[in-house]
Amino acid sequence: MAEETPQGTPAAEDPGQGAETGAEQTPSGGSIPEQPGRKPRPDRARRRAVRAHAAQAGVAYSVAARQLKAARLRAGETLGNAGRTVYPAWVGHGERWTIVSREARGAEVKLADARRAGRLPGGRAEHLVERFPPGLDDTFYAGERRAELLALVYLVVADDSPGLVPAALDLAWTAELGEETAVDAVCADLDRAARRVLDSGVAERWRRIEAALVKAQHDREWRVRYEADLLVLAYRAFVTPGEDAAGEPFVVRAPWAGVRQVLDALLVIADDGHAPGTRVRTVDSPRAEGTVVGACWGPDGPPTGYEVRIDGEVATRTCKPEEIVILPGQESDAPALVL
Repeated sequence: MAEETPQGTPAAEDPGQGAETGAEQTPSGGSIPEQPGRKPRPDRARRRAVRAHAAQAGVAYSVAARQLKAARLRAGETLGNAGRTVYPAWVGHGERWTIVSREARGAEVKLADARRAGRLPGGRAEHLVERFPPGLDDTFYAGERRAELLALVYLVVADDSPGLVPAALDLAWTAELGEETAVDAVCADLDRAARRVLDSGVAERWRRIEAALVKAQHDREWRVRYEADLLVLAYRAFVTPGEDAAGEPFVVRAPWAGVRQVLDALLVIADDGHAPGTRVRTVDSPRAEGTVVGACWGPDGPPTGYEVRIDGEVATRTCKPEEIVILPGQESDAPALVL
């Protein structure tokens, strides 16, 4: 009989449902047993693939069928609106953390990492920067003072939306589980709000950071005032011109791209998606391969788009998830980086 939806009605969008049992249906709804030696339907595997993609991507069967047909997937490839890549192998070439290797850490190390991840803003910023280290060529997740800049971004969120900052006691209790992903769950709204801060213009970011620092330096809690005083030094290093050995003025380059990529990689853990550094190709041009350099986020859920740099091009393209194909073998299985 035809497969039924949770409401008990036949799933009409999948023309292949009911065919995989190997039995034909009679007009009265009964079935005719499959005849010995009967050959399987040639499109059965395709229909299974379409149903699997529809379930994973959260789209209708007909939509999934159109997407897969347009993508012309090769072995090991998946569409960009399905699956997850946290530690792209291409970024580290065997030298970065992986999901498996982080799970293999000892209990004491996990507990220490979780406790640090729950100390806002500086402790969490340091934890995330270590959790998503730079690639070998410093193209991704790179930049000096990333931890300080990320902590400053968290201060902006605390100033603008204090209700998004979890209570210190809640964070402390959660950290004692020794699981960094449990702390991530408590900080989910905070982390996403921090990522939204980076979507504003650079001048606007610095204005908001300065205002948040002034407010934090006059907070009632001494720990907040103390950390704000430390972050003021980092802020001044970013915005105060200096002179090099030749007497030429310069300003420390703020690692906005590195911080943005750290938060992108963090958010895909809970909501799926593909972190910066993932190798892809475009659906409309199978030979146009490139690299994800950033993700676009909505109020919730997985990325709504990706910033992709095609090989040989300088500018980036903004692609919808279903417009890119994830090349095979993207999630790294390399051993842990010793930090």
